[in-house]
Amino acid sequence: MWPEYFLFLLKTLTLAVAVIFVVAAVVSVLAQARKMQAGDSRLKPLKIRRLNDEIESRSRQLGAALNKTDDGWKARWAEWRQRLPFGKRKDEGDAPAATEDKAARVGEEKDESDGASRTFVLRFHGDIRASAVEALREEVSAVLQVAEPGRDRVLLVLDSPGGVVPGYGLAAAQLARLRSAQIELIAVVDRVAASGGYMMAAVANRIVAAPFAIVGSIGVVAQLPNLYRLLKRNDIDVELHTAGQYKRTLTLLGENTDAGREKFREELEQTHVLFKDFLNRYRPQLDLEKLATGEHWYGEDALELALIDEIGTSDDLVLDAVKQGEAFEITQPMKKRGLLNRLSASAQAVLSEWRHPL
Repeated sequence: MWPEYFLFLLKTLTLAVAVIFVVAAVVSVLAQARKMQAGDSRLKPLKIRRLNDEIESRSRQLGAALNKTDDGWKARWAEWRQRLPFGKRKDEGDAPAATEDKAARVGEEKDESDGASRTFVLRFHGDIRASAVEALREEVSAVLQVAEPGRDRVLLVLDSPGGVVPGYGLAAAQLARLRSAQIELIAVVDRVAASGGYMMAAVANRIVAAPFAIVGSIGVVAQLPNLYRLLKRNDIDVELHTAGQYKRTLTLLGENTDAGREKFREELEQTHVLFKDFLNRYRPQLDLEKLATGEHWYGEDALELALIDEIGTSDDLVLDAVKQGEAFEITQPMKKRGLLNRLSASAQAVLSEWRHPL
């Protein structure tokens, strides 16, 4: 009897220790997740690159490699540098005879620099959740602190196939802040700006796209798998209780009704109307009856349809900005989420953000 009792007690203690270990592990993981989430709220320092320096450096390297004794190249290089708004570069130095006039020259160069145009380059790489909007909002806020209407402009290099309505609606609203502050905004599309991506581009004063960039796709789509018949065949019941007639229209696990489907289509159409109204506000020249069909077009055709204003690439616009003045690339780094946070975000996207992607 006693041996059996001690064996039972030993099994009980082993089970209790195992349960305590599992609970402690779960608590530790949750605490770490909260710590990571708190760390995500602290932004990294803003990264600022002066593109003039990089382009000038590459030009000097290439020119020297081609022919160091080519007087014609030297003349072109000197002419190009004279067009820069900042006079001599660091590697030139000052002539000994001009030392006494150094202070006067610095003042003149400063005045000339103050009047030169400045271009702030932002980059937006969109996914279905428009997760890059968190960085975009910080970058826009930083630019608005220093940008001057009539002098400065923002060049947005946009690459996005679209995604959920709330995310891209917020991204477009961030760009609208620049328009409201009278800061010129140019959107350039090298590859794709479709659906929600095009909604962002439409806010710009001018849209530039590469010849084969994809633009347009002015439409709304939604899809949802339904496992009701599979569950029913396996005698699995799912109960869904709501307060409000249309709290849920279509469900993943329950039985969908014709009334729910009709309401869902009505919501899709309403979203499409809002999308068209938004485009009409910023690009009234668009023939939305013809263009708001969900189709997309390539750059050359999009130009004829007034979806864009010019054919070109981001590289061309950056070079033009450097020739006209200063160009700065502004980047707001975001801390990477931990594994648990990424899994949670993915689950949230599946459960709550499948509706009405642009």
